[in-house]
Amino acid sequence: MRWRVTALAGLAALLVFGPAARAHHSNSSYQVDEIITLTGTVREWRWSNPHTWLIMSVIGADGVETEWAVEGRAPGILGRAGWDPKILEPGELVTVHASPSKDGSKVGIIARVTKADGTILSNRPNFFD
Repeated sequence: MRWRVTALAGLAALLVFGPAARAHHSNSSYQVDEIITLTGTVREWRWSNPHTWLIMSVIGADGVETEWAVEGRAPGILGRAGWDPKILEPGELVTVHASPSKDGSKVGIIARVTKADGTILSNRPNFFD
């Protein structure tokens, strides 16, 4: 009897929390079929779980400065791709290729980052090196 109660409780938790967990880890809020290029200055690099964040200032064609928040993959994944907590420093000039938010806000998800010295930071490990 106790086994049945435990199994039912586990199934109920899976049914209640499963869709939310799956939705959280999707890219459904981004236009993943589109890549934009943002060139600007790093304001902040957040090396945190479950996602890293690059906050940057971008000067638009109209001369207006805007703040962008660009989501990165988890630190564990980026660490295996060569990133670390100090790889991006405030004031550093970067070019970010990202998929923009579907709602038009100044938010995106990183495809790759190119540093001023030409270093390209991929968003996934290369397991074939």
